[in-house]
Amino acid sequence: MAGLIRQGHFLGAKLRSLRKRNGFTLDELSARCVQIDAERAPSVSYLSMVETGKRMPSAEMLDMLAGIFSKDARWFLDENTEVEVAPAQRDRGGLAAMPLEPAFLFSNELLQNALPELLSQTGTTGRQFAHLLIRVWQETRHNNFPDIERAAEERGKRQMPLTLDAIMTLCKRHGLEIRWFDSDRRKPSGALVRSRFEAPGTVLINRRLRGQDERLKYELAFFIGHKILHNGDGVISPHSASHTGGDAAGSAGGMGAQDVLYAWRDFECSFFAGALLCPRVPFRRYLIREAHSVTACHKLGVTQALVMRRMTAVSPYRHWHFFDAYPPGYLRAVYRGNGIPLPWGNMSLVSDPCPRWAVFRLLQQTPSRPLLQKPKSQISVMQDGKRARLYCCHSLLTRDASDEVHVLSVGVDLLPALEAQGFDAESVVAAVAESCRRGGGDGAIPAEAAAGIHAASQVLNIAWIADALGSPASVICPRSGACPRRPQGCV
Repeated sequence: MAGLIRQGHFLGAKLRSLRKRNGFTLDELSARCVQIDAERAPSVSYLSMVETGKRMPSAEMLDMLAGIFSKDARWFLDENTEVEVAPAQRDRGGLAAMPLEPAFLFSNELLQNALPELLSQTGTTGRQFAHLLIRVWQETRHNNFPDIERAAEERGKRQMPLTLDAIMTLCKRHGLEIRWFDSDRRKPSGALVRSRFEAPGTVLINRRLRGQDERLKYELAFFIGHKILHNGDGVISPHSASHTGGDAAGSAGGMGAQDVLYAWRDFECSFFAGALLCPRVPFRRYLIREAHSVTACHKLGVTQALVMRRMTAVSPYRHWHFFDAYPPGYLRAVYRGNGIPLPWGNMSLVSDPCPRWAVFRLLQQTPSRPLLQKPKSQISVMQDGKRARLYCCHSLLTRDASDEVHVLSVGVDLLPALEAQGFDAESVVAAVAESCRRGGGDGAIPAEAAAGIHAASQVLNIAWIADALGSPASVICPRSGACPRRPQGCV
């Protein structure tokens, strides 16, 4: 028994994974054990403790459990570290496929002691880490926050588009006074402050936003959200435009309650602003009518960034991603509803980004003044372990409120769409990957694969997917140490 205890650190994770993959509840697994041996069968609560690492089954009980799943009992021991994870977990990217076992190593107490040291060693501020946690929460929820949607729709009456005068009227109705401040006022970090809030009801707007109605409406909608959701208590970060992507006030030594509160409120108010300016049902109809055109945003009087972000929240198709990137490779904002694997997040500079990602390729361009280019679409293949993925992204080189160049990129995972239409998705991605391999990293999309992708584009009603078929596909990679392209292809 002692030997079993010392060899079963991953036993709970393996049992839980097997049970879920086979569609068993804890009740059903316990019932199966009763059928085998009613006297020795474990209860539901005991099985739960085994799965969470709080109890270790006896050798006899382990044999019983292993037999139910047609496994050898030794499969559950440490000599076999492979844990079969459910597809839903695997598709989330990141470390979702790694179980947090042994359970005692990932206890709340140990994590609370380890996290401050981790943040300090990586130079990550508490605010940045809180934003990362919230991003993962968004991805887990597929950007579905109906309570915030309802709050925004009650105020805006689902009107779209909302004019600047209508937003001003909402500000007045909720007791908000608008004042202006000089454009050269910046935070200590060097970030340009676009706006800030002073309790109980003063919104201060940077004079740079005069004449930029699309951005001004968003700033005002953001603080209307603060007034409604948080009663205008003033506990909210200033709104800034900067490639630094974080507030220098945060400390790298740990994460305090204020870090979490500010990050969460930033998210809530931003989501509220999007839902107010682009309410779910009218905006979804707009996407259908305009075939998901980003450049048609002027019809709504909102920014392209807002249109891209709201696509990920209102579309019935759930497999989206979004990036907001600054030179030379800083991802200021990331959304990965499709689990696109990234060895980086939105916390630090990308030291060695794959140059074939559309978002990073555009960052290397020398922009003209003014920026006149149209969004570019690209179909990409990524090898994620043993699984190949197929993406289409739509990217735009633009400028922010402080006139800094950045790239906005929205995209979809094509595999679920292909599978839904009855295509052999693995064959499609294999054909595209083979064409890219023969071309040294880029290649024309084979006709049969193009037909499947075009069909998916029509069903999803996303015109820029079909547009991407006119350009070569490209192999991209996470650049986690190895590049799948030939050496001459990595330039």
